[in-house]
Amino acid sequence: MSALVHSLDLGTGPLRVVVKDSIDIAGYPTRAGCQALADAPAATQHAAIVERTLAAGYRIVGKANLHELAFGMSGLNAWTGTPDNPNFPALIPGGSSSGSAAAVAAGLADIGIGTDTGGSIRVPAACCGVYGLKPTFGRLSRRGAMPAYSSLDCVGPLSADLETLIAFMAAVDPTFRVTADDTPPSLGALEVHADPAISGAVAACLEGAGLDSSTRALPQMDEAYAAGMALINRETYIACRAWLNSGRLGADVERRLRAAAQTSDAEIREAEAVRRAFVASVDRLLEEHAVLALPTLPHFPMTRAAAEEGQQDLTVSSLVRPFNLSGHPALSLPLATDHGRPVSLQLVGRRGDDAGVCQAARYLLARSAATPSIKGDAYV
Repeated sequence: MSALVHSLDLGTGPLRVVVKDSIDIAGYPTRAGCQALADAPAATQHAAIVERTLAAGYRIVGKANLHELAFGMSGLNAWTGTPDNPNFPALIPGGSSSGSAAAVAAGLADIGIGTDTGGSIRVPAACCGVYGLKPTFGRLSRRGAMPAYSSLDCVGPLSADLETLIAFMAAVDPTFRVTADDTPPSLGALEVHADPAISGAVAACLEGAGLDSSTRALPQMDEAYAAGMALINRETYIACRAWLNSGRLGADVERRLRAAAQTSDAEIREAEAVRRAFVASVDRLLEEHAVLALPTLPHFPMTRAAAEEGQQDLTVSSLVRPFNLSGHPALSLPLATDHGRPVSLQLVGRRGDDAGVCQAARYLLARSAATPSIKGDAYV
């Protein structure tokens, strides 16, 4: 199924972890799914998240596949192979942490470690019907992750089980604590543009848990998406331009990198101004509500066949990318399917309150009939 590019056996714990191949594991090359890095030397040091994972007693069983250079949303990879989507085989696995999501969906691992610069944990989590957390920016160290510098990227976990994800976060970050508090979360639903079936499923989940599903406006979502695109384009181009003329890049990534090279300084200045304004808007709304709720994806994932024919869909990240720009923690959790298609809810919390986001998810999972077990009949 191409979810893994290396099988490993590091550590002695019972819980299995796969690590996205844009994150260093000592003794193994970090190739980021890219033929231009086929001859990369083995890493000499574990990335910080790998060190913490092993120290916490987890066992690393593989390096996970990804969309090349972590620069795409479909998860397709012509060089290393495309991971199958275990729960929705006709659909893309989502990118860029496609292998991490597919591995946990298939039961190959209990935790997948991914990275999220513009939705790259939450989009594949939603496509494959699993949980995915983008922590607060900077909460988990990015040392040893590609690219070395990013103002957007976060390392975070994926899992087929919410409690397993919560336990992993607590194990690698001693400051992360989800309490047993059963108080209903102060939650505000956001008004966004999404497929009516998806919006309806999100509202049903909230109503089923006894929470208010009436929506609130969050200004500048579209501008924040565009600003996030400008920044990822500039930062990825700087990190990857050395390979642009190698002749060993996938066609889709080469096109995106060449387009990214045209990002102007004026666009970056505007993006940073939007970032400041959007952070303030999100923070103001989070003074009224501890958690914000919205769909993870604005529409259903495209078919794998369409993606293999060359179709691209970067707008699938339109509801997740803004929170990379702002740095707030965001969790994608699966809901009941719609005619065999995946639906996910995204919860966004105050910066630093990653545990509060997970606690709200636990509350919803316990009370809403719209939120099934990932191994339940909805996926048959």
